[in-house]
Amino acid sequence: MEYYSSHINKLIEQLSHLPGIGAKSAQRLAFHIMNMPKDQVDQLTSSIINARENVQYCKCCYTLTDREICPICSNDKRDHSVIMVVENTRDLAAYEKTGKFDGVYHVLHGAISPMLGIGPDDIKLKELMQRLTKDDVKEVIVATNSSLEGETTAMYISKLIKPTGIKVSRIASGVPVGGDLEYIDEVTLLRALEGRVEL
Repeated sequence: MEYYSSHINKLIEQLSHLPGIGAKSAQRLAFHIMNMPKDQVDQLTSSIINARENVQYCKCCYTLTDREICPICSNDKRDHSVIMVVENTRDLAAYEKTGKFDGVYHVLHGAISPMLGIGPDDIKLKELMQRLTKDDVKEVIVATNSSLEGETTAMYISKLIKPTGIKVSRIASGVPVGGDLEYIDEVTLLRALEGRVEL
């Protein structure tokens, strides 16, 4: 049964497709948007459109950026011989906030999950291996989440990289099992990095 105009219903429907937004939250957001000044709504819509059109994958590490090569990869002061492998850009941001990691990253955009039908070819693993042949890399730190998928991915990466002779390590489990990196405090992330173990 439709209580609102078709325009509002359409807005509620679109908002409810966003992660973590249920029907009630979508409704609340829709009405909030309806009550915003028009210039604020214009800014919101144009920032969504601009971000979607101008943000791309970094050609090196595959994080989201508005440049061909992201600021981290293009920074000569970073240690390019140490690559930290993370599941997504949010995890990269969590480690960057600590200000203590001076290496570079590789963003997988997911983790291996046979249950969800996500295999090694569905994430940026091939691209990681290509980087290892080109760059002079001494260590790969696997910082995938400590979920079943994260652990599966870590073991798979270890098996791929071991034969190359490059050191592979895994962040320590100061990160709680099943914990998402983006929600973990900086001290814990730092301990996890410092206490990493070789795979």
